[in-house]
Amino acid sequence: MTLSTTELSAKYDELRNWGRWGDDDEAGTLRFITPQRRVKAAGEVRHGVTVSLAHDLLTAPTDEQPVPVMHHMLAGGDALDASGVPGYEATRDFVGLEVHGLGTTHLDALCHMFVDGQMYNGRPASAVTSTGAEANTVMTVADGIVGRGVLLDIPGLRGVDALGPDDRVTAADLEAAEQRQSVTVGSGDLLIVSTGRDARRQVAAIDPFEDGLAGLDGSCLQWLYDREVAMLAGDGISDPMPAQPDPKWPFPIHQIAITGMGMHLIDNCRLDDLLVACRRYAQWSFLLTINPLRIPGGTGCPVNPLAVL
Repeated sequence: MTLSTTELSAKYDELRNWGRWGDDDEAGTLRFITPQRRVKAAGEVRHGVTVSLAHDLLTAPTDEQPVPVMHHMLAGGDALDASGVPGYEATRDFVGLEVHGLGTTHLDALCHMFVDGQMYNGRPASAVTSTGAEANTVMTVADGIVGRGVLLDIPGLRGVDALGPDDRVTAADLEAAEQRQSVTVGSGDLLIVSTGRDARRQVAAIDPFEDGLAGLDGSCLQWLYDREVAMLAGDGISDPMPAQPDPKWPFPIHQIAITGMGMHLIDNCRLDDLLVACRRYAQWSFLLTINPLRIPGGTGCPVNPLAVL
């Protein structure tokens, strides 16, 4: 990170949106997505092509997802009559998973991150108990997130397939990518930043803890604030991996964007198919829809974001 501990602390105070939309606000920067902007986002659909931005839910452990998804059958093909209803034949299954981490494509609710024991809008850690959170939960977005998505292709900007694990995306990179792609990130946009993680994975398996992941530099925080970005997503966790050697700000994008700015994040998107589609149609903005699970008290949830070009 180019910003020091002192500079990041100052940035946290400067960019904090606490009280901006009222003391009871739990939506944060999603407030920038107005009904008019949703209507305008629908106009981005030109080809009727849909692209998923989610990874498969894996049932075997990997370096990226050491805690795999639990998936087991409650009734298989050998037990079609398990319901006990005569003539009714069906299969049933169970799915359980850890929401956060480095493998599952998931949404971070605003109760996921804390700074000095407080989450967004000054709510205390005591508001999250063993039964879930009482505020800033994933239920805030239970009606879904719909808006204009914008993909910025940083490897394409630099002429490589993927950024190296030690690379950092700067605010200057974001602006250069805009110029190269003839697109401008504006108020209420859902920003997606590609670092080429999918391309790296095609070459060799990735252990994010050992091999590292590229991420956004602290200089991007001011840019996100100034552009009034509504939500941030990426093929990593937006922060560089491993954690930064900073005693207070090991994951400054998560800490300052979520806790200070009230910005929801989506981690671990799969972007290879979207990159192909955007390049094919020379279109880097699109309608983006995210439909979170309705989990009362949830700190996040797995999601399957859909881009519609």
